[in-house]
Amino acid sequence: MFRKVLVANRGEIAVRVMRACREMGIRTVAVYSEADRTSLHVLYADEAYPIGPAPAAESYLRIDRIIEVARRSGAEAIHPGYGFLAENPDFQEACVKAGLTFIGPTAEAMRLMGSKTASRRTLRAAKVKVVPGTYESLDSFQEIEVAAKKIGYPLMLKASAGGGGKGMRRLTSARELESAYETARSEALSAFNDPGIYIEKYIDRPRHIEIQVLGDHHGNLIYLGERECSLQRRHQKVMEESPSPVVDEKMRRAMGRSAVRIARLAGYTNAGTVEFLMDRKRNFYFLEMNTRLQVEHPVTEMVVGIDLVKEQLRIAAGEKLSLRQQDVRLRGAALECRLYAEDPSNNFFPSPGLITRLRTPSGPGVREDSGIYEGWRVPLEYDPLLSKLIVWGTDRREAIARMSRALGEYHLDGIQTNLPFFRLVLEQPEFQAGKFDTHSVDSLLEKYTSKDGKPGSTQEQIAVLAACLAAWKRRKSAPVRSPLTPASRWKTAGRQALLRRGGEKTGWRKG
Repeated sequence: MFRKVLVANRGEIAVRVMRACREMGIRTVAVYSEADRTSLHVLYADEAYPIGPAPAAESYLRIDRIIEVARRSGAEAIHPGYGFLAENPDFQEACVKAGLTFIGPTAEAMRLMGSKTASRRTLRAAKVKVVPGTYESLDSFQEIEVAAKKIGYPLMLKASAGGGGKGMRRLTSARELESAYETARSEALSAFNDPGIYIEKYIDRPRHIEIQVLGDHHGNLIYLGERECSLQRRHQKVMEESPSPVVDEKMRRAMGRSAVRIARLAGYTNAGTVEFLMDRKRNFYFLEMNTRLQVEHPVTEMVVGIDLVKEQLRIAAGEKLSLRQQDVRLRGAALECRLYAEDPSNNFFPSPGLITRLRTPSGPGVREDSGIYEGWRVPLEYDPLLSKLIVWGTDRREAIARMSRALGEYHLDGIQTNLPFFRLVLEQPEFQAGKFDTHSVDSLLEKYTSKDGKPGSTQEQIAVLAACLAAWKRRKSAPVRSPLTPASRWKTAGRQALLRRGGEKTGWRKG
């Protein structure tokens, strides 16, 4: 097993990986930009090193600087987390060239599954059912026009190297095609440095269901049940659960076996996720494969009872999987809410700033994966994800009740968050009955907001004002809490003093 691992990421996922390492007796190395000098992942790590200015292109996306820190610190392996360089095959190859272990799949598997068009071609040849559409990137508007006419409307424009809803547009008529093509192409180039666009036939009101897979270097590949990811806002997931309320055991086996077959075709090792769309007739189609750990991985951990990050570390170290397919059992139900620094009353606009008060939920079946603390200033430069609230219950009904209770205990002052949005979702009869799809959230928001994104009814405005007044009263009467960090106050103060004296230029280490 590794003695020291560098985590090439920030925020809650960096802390999550470091916690697993600490439990396994592995020392951790953090990297940070100038904007993240006092971030929780920096305070939590055994060592931390600066890698550049706030813009990600000059820090967290600098392969050369991350590799250099790994050499200086003596790290043996690098965990990429998700986002940034996690699905960059050039980064994987740079790690291998530097004699470091990359905790993830091979560059070849990344390139195959990272390209939506290449993976669609491979799976079509293997007779795996994929969403109808084109199988090559379309490099001109004329090609897009011809393909759209052949496939028919409604349809989806998608980035060939896409993910996270970037470079994606839904079209209902040819009138929208040219402007949507230019916008999607520009967005894809900005997000992925690849302007390639392809077309998929639009599936009306589908369910988005994904299968977690694990593969080792000894030929073992298993699936760990499914995650329901249909609650999305603008094509980005906001709330997930496992198991799906619409998947029975027969369908679970069919989707799981299909996911394992797809992973084998890619020569896949380590943790990955195969995503499917399910239509109203319960037919499912391959959508894409994410060649990394997912944001929503905790719901699988809660119902299967394993630590996926520890499995990643063991696989990367050459060990065999710790369980076989027949050992996998789903127990109970889990939900996850992604807490963002954004303002629901202002069209979910980012809300950076100082966290003046923080009280997090606890109790039976409650878990919080967090990258924040009281007194920390949320930067504007990065994705506004603050933490993930995960609950487990003996069944879905108990999990919903537990999430509702946990959300009621979660209090964060100083910035706006999407906590009120989750409370609204949990109250919906359709959600409680498991009757929702990928458009349910947008439909719900249209119902409760006006065209300018403001609360759309007097009742909603009163509720917002009442919540603000209650928060003000709590803040006025409650004592200020100190940040909860794994280090003592003496160590934290010492680190911050070192940074002020210029330690950011040289890095520091514990001990």
